[in-house]
Amino acid sequence: MDTATEIEWMKLTFAELNARAAADALVIVPVASLEQHGPHLATGVDIVCATGVAHRIARRMVAAGQGVVVTPCVWTGLAEHHVPFGGTVTLDYAAFAAVLKGVVRSAGRAGFKRVMLLNGHGGNAEAVAVVGGECQTEFGLKCVAGTYWHLAGDAFAPILERQSNVLHACEAETSMVMTLLPEAVRTDRLPDAHGPHSTRPEGQPAAMIRRRSFKDITPSGVVGDARSATAAKGEALLAAAAERIAAELANPKLWG
Repeated sequence: MDTATEIEWMKLTFAELNARAAADALVIVPVASLEQHGPHLATGVDIVCATGVAHRIARRMVAAGQGVVVTPCVWTGLAEHHVPFGGTVTLDYAAFAAVLKGVVRSAGRAGFKRVMLLNGHGGNAEAVAVVGGECQTEFGLKCVAGTYWHLAGDAFAPILERQSNVLHACEAETSMVMTLLPEAVRTDRLPDAHGPHSTRPEGQPAAMIRRRSFKDITPSGVVGDARSATAAKGEALLAAAAERIAAELANPKLWG
């Protein structure tokens, strides 16, 4: 094992982590959810994808000579809108914020000064941003937060056929899971893996937020169309996300 290039917190000793902290390594905390993902995907999709993206970002940064360590994924999130399907675990905001703050606080107490909350679940997006700001105020460290497909921006659109970015249990998520954990895909159910391409009713602008039960929006539990998903697309999406987000995190002005 080459500990100099190891990126996973849980695979390093306390002394190795102390050395990373002293060298001002960035801590990436993947944040996800455990919830329904249609008839064709296991419930751990967001955990798999958030972790996979985080690891690829970290490996790219380490290869460029930057110090990074990735914690295990915070696997519970805000998923009330998926509960009616079953198979979903959710927290309320207070519990969710407390868990994230506990992780960030611990990173600070371990000597780290920079943390990235890398979100992989749409229902967490606003909450993760709020918690990131509160962590800076309360713990005196530098904390950025973002959802990986928002940070990837327009990098995903050229790869996908039926959508321009991540939706839910869609072409994008299904493709990435085909790459990262193919046994989590029920390929025999792919013909049923499609639904509307938006969670908003006609006339509701993208900037206006109101959470609705996905059961009322999409009987299949899917937003988008997974029938065109492939592992090759998944590999391309992961590479695009890693390249874009690694460059964003390497910007010294971000941490000034």
